[in-house]
Amino acid sequence: MRILKLSSKFLILFALISAMSFSGKHIQATPLPRAKNCEIFPKTNVWNKEITHLPVRSNSRRLIRSIGLEDGLHPDFGSKRIYGIPYSISDNSTAMAGVSFYYPDESDSGPYPIPLRPKIEAGSDHHILIVQRDECRLYELYDAQKVQGRWFAGSGAIWDLNSNRLRPNGWTSADAAGLPILPGLVRYDETAKGTIDHALRFTAPTTRTSHIYPARHDAGDSSNRSLPPMGLRVRLKASVDISHFSKKNQVILNALKRYGMILADNGSPWFITGAPDRRWNDDDLHELHRIKGADFEAVSTKHFRNGS
Repeated sequence: MRILKLSSKFLILFALISAMSFSGKHIQATPLPRAKNCEIFPKTNVWNKEITHLPVRSNSRRLIRSIGLEDGLHPDFGSKRIYGIPYSISDNSTAMAGVSFYYPDESDSGPYPIPLRPKIEAGSDHHILIVQRDECRLYELYDAQKVQGRWFAGSGAIWDLNSNRLRPNGWTSADAAGLPILPGLVRYDETAKGTIDHALRFTAPTTRTSHIYPARHDAGDSSNRSLPPMGLRVRLKASVDISHFSKKNQVILNALKRYGMILADNGSPWFITGAPDRRWNDDDLHELHRIKGADFEAVSTKHFRNGS
């Protein structure tokens, strides 16, 4: 009888694991704290796909050179709130607020579940990122500000976290490339758990007047084909030795080898974006500068699509 009971439990457990495996649900290594039931897009979303098998682009060297061969990888986040892009969590108790946009033609009208004291990015971009955990929706605003009780923003986008749907081609979002920002952030809780299972977001000084999938928008001012298009995917070369870095930095660098990073905005070369957290060790993060642009390669994503 004891053997039969153990067998029954084993079969039930096996059935549950199998159901999860074939359901298509993206079982993330580290779900968002306070929103653990919300996956950040399906497993079949390009943000969550490994790229170790993708071929190197024929013009990889030229594109990497245009961003900066000798410029170091720069973590644009840290222990202080002034560095990085924070995010807020809301739920059904959060009042919905109307937002007036400077670019309404390419913005989702809303309303947006903005908390009374939302976390706002410091500096000039003033991004607000909000995960509505009861509906598993992501709300993102660019250049957000509250004036006399009313919210204004440059642009805004709303994402269903259970969907692979992109914005209409040609539309911006809260990011120049028309992409969501949250899925590309480096989060402390991920490095503490030891796994980042998604691509990261990065910037380049000058971009081309074109974009490639999954980007939907561009912000370049030159058609020079030596410049990178928005949406370009790059990865850290497999040959780069990362054994001398700290364990947390190795988590970041392993993600850059397995998932790479997606060009999402104009900015300083090789800046990767993360969420600020007082637990970051800033001195340790600065060691990432030892990784140079020449350590990266651009990969071909010609047939890389959501859902496939």
